Amino acid sequence: MPNTSFTELLAPWFDGVPEQEISGLSLDNRQIKYGDVFIAIQGYNLDARRFIAAAVHVGAVAVIADDGDTCGQFGVTFYNDVPVVAFPHLKSHLSEIASRFFQNPSKYMTTIGVTGTNGKTTVSQLIAQWIDLMGGRAVVMGTTGNGFLNALEPALNTTSSAVDIQQQLFVYKEAKATHVAMEVSSHGLIQDRVKAVAFDAAIFTNLSRDHLDYHGTMEAYAEVKLHLFTHYSLSVSIINADDEVGAQWLVNMPEAIAVSFSKSAVLVHQGRKLWLTFVSYSTCSVTIAFSSYWGDGEFTAPLVGEFNVMNLLLSLTTLLGLGYEKSALLNVAPKLQAVIGRMEIFHHIGKPMLVVDYAHTPTALEKALTALRRHCKGELWCIVGCGGNRDTGKRPLMAKIAEKFADKVILTDDNPRSELPEYIVQDMLAGMAVPTQAIVLHDRAQACEFAFINASNNDVILVAGKGHEDSQILVSGMIDYSDRDTVRILLEGKK
Repeated sequence: MPNTSFTELLAPWFDGVPEQEISGLSLDNRQIKYGDVFIAIQGYNLDARRFIAAAVHVGAVAVIADDGDTCGQFGVTFYNDVPVVAFPHLKSHLSEIASRFFQNPSKYMTTIGVTGTNGKTTVSQLIAQWIDLMGGRAVVMGTTGNGFLNALEPALNTTSSAVDIQQQLFVYKEAKATHVAMEVSSHGLIQDRVKAVAFDAAIFTNLSRDHLDYHGTMEAYAEVKLHLFTHYSLSVSIINADDEVGAQWLVNMPEAIAVSFSKSAVLVHQGRKLWLTFVSYSTCSVTIAFSSYWGDGEFTAPLVGEFNVMNLLLSLTTLLGLGYEKSALLNVAPKLQAVIGRMEIFHHIGKPMLVVDYAHTPTALEKALTALRRHCKGELWCIVGCGGNRDTGKRPLMAKIAEKFADKVILTDDNPRSELPEYIVQDMLAGMAVPTQAIVLHDRAQACEFAFINASNNDVILVAGKGHEDSQILVSGMIDYSDRDTVRILLEGKK
């Protein structure tokens, strides 16, 4: 880890800081090591300033304390000879402080931000795979984990804390990573967690209903996403022109690259563009042809579903915009792989096909079901639930979509958290035209087993909502659970 002085760290903001060598930053007093700076944030649920004494006791040699969001003044006090700096509006400067301590690591790699409601994980991992296949060393940061693709470490949030992000970037820079593909959530943007990340490129996948319990309105949600394209010095901006919000943004973004399923959608755009000219779907792959600013091309990739066609086009366009050679990208495309828990197929000959997908929004569920209909010769099953203590308005919408696009619907538990599962299912049933035709099995493993036993060999079973996750949050607490492991066991005939 880098070593610097407390004075140098805070020099851009305050020149009255005592000299003190420091060796780390920590937001958690329980993780303090000797030489660290304890950053005491006044959070939404917890005021870490209460733990300054405890942090000093275990080795903090300096403290930066949140002075709230008022027009306060910088100042220094001492606790047991340890300097405590009062820092106004600390949360909005935390990314810059951390970036300064870790020597601005994102400036030494090509950093790509991916935002949107759905597709962030797939796009970021496709980009990383493509870069690796082209001889680079790419890392991803997002929902399924952080790090090189063959050694992902679990992530608690889509976008980590401001300090963690800069520390991880420093580690990846030291490990000789050439590129970073980072999922950028709306929470990460509005809470300034990526404020000091030097993004080179940004991608907008789409916008649909999600996180309205936090943002309030779709307009506010969209405005936060737009921040990634208006507050950073990007060399490349890639926008899904088929999305209504993306199309609106492109009117004022002539420098952006527009991506679409049709030429007509990008014809009015004055800047660079890429559009689909042909697509065919096989059981486990897609073949895509396109026209673009860089010329025409065609490739096959082992992914399924129409929305994965857009994910592939967005990923390809980003790399073309960053200067990669078109022919070289297309040559290695067949070596790309599906992302775990994202339309991940599990199939043995003579048995129903099971597909595990992270779809947990109405739009994502509709896209997953319509995509699988192309691959289904029998009946299409949908196993789906909704999380507790989250946007209740999408519950009836999720069930309505499952009823409309699937032949058989099983409502189950997702992450009930502190809510009673029965109440969550009641909310979902309210969205169905014929709720009595839905099967309710709260235990996810039992729901998967019921569908598997009762499905024919030509049926397809979508297990939606949890994707790559390996735990479930119940009223009683967290338990180990994986949809991927459950369907593997069913296919292998193990109990």
